[in-house]
Amino acid sequence: MGLLKYAILGAAAIYGFKYATKKRITDGKSLIDDFKEKAPEYIDKIKNYAEKIRQDYRQTSDLY
Repeated sequence: MGLLKYAILGAAAIYGFKYATKKRITDGKSLIDDFKEKAPEYIDKIKNYAEKIRQDYRQTSDLY
């Protein structure tokens, strides 16, 4: 049963990788290419969110 489970997981991983790297006909880019282009934008959003959490923590920790 364990071997079957790993075979199914492996097949799913390979299918996912092929899907993510498959080039679209319309613009010749893949999902990975889209993610690479938008990565700096995502990083900036994460940094802003982290700073907001820090400020909220500082405000609540000053109360006690």
